Amino acid sequence: MRHILDATSLLCPLPVLKARKRLQPLAVGDELEMHADDPAAIIDVPHFCAQAGHSLIETRDDGAVQIYVIRKGA
Repeated sequence: MRHILDATSLLCPLPVLKARKRLQPLAVGDELEMHADDPAAIIDVPHFCAQAGHSLIETRDDGAVQIYVIRKGA
């Protein structure tokens, strides 16, 4: 199941903190699609996923917004 998180207009470290909170109740294998426009997110999100055991399965740009698709790990 895919869930959406709008983290636009939030600056570091808020996008990652919001993603962590949103991922907690999800089942392993669920996906979170996070939209962010913080320039630091391009570094912070992959680092967060690696540290927390989640998979960053897609990163793309939609205009000024970056879209990150995170699959929840164990």
